[in-house]
Amino acid sequence: MKTKLGYSDHHAAAGVNAKLPAIECWPNQYPSYTNTVSIPEFTSICPKTGLPDFGTITITYCPDKLCLELKSLKMYIHSYRNLGIFQENVVNRVLRDVVKACRPKWCIVKGEFASRGGLASSMEACFGHPKEPFITKV
Repeated sequence: MKTKLGYSDHHAAAGVNAKLPAIECWPNQYPSYTNTVSIPEFTSICPKTGLPDFGTITITYCPDKLCLELKSLKMYIHSYRNLGIFQENVVNRVLRDVVKACRPKWCIVKGEFASRGGLASSMEACFGHPKEPFITKV
């Protein structure tokens, strides 16, 4: 299907199932805390125009048995650099891949994208929800 502006189902699905590097994990040693990883130099490509999208991706999660290994996460994120994918799909794809990799208690992925043509956008996707502040018994 094509819209009036020429966007097709192909554009909409671009990058959603592209092969990307695996996100590795390591065994978590502590219960009930949150990790926040901010990626302020995120880039991808608009699948319709070919123009770059710049933004900050923030991943906040509560580890269960596994924590994200940051070097592999960095390589995973860098693989978006030449990938044609809509911003909304970036946020949802990152959430899907993080949850698949480490099975957190909950996870929120937020994308804040730089202005292009006078419009900036921000979107958030979540898996589970934090219920109460975490208190760790020492």
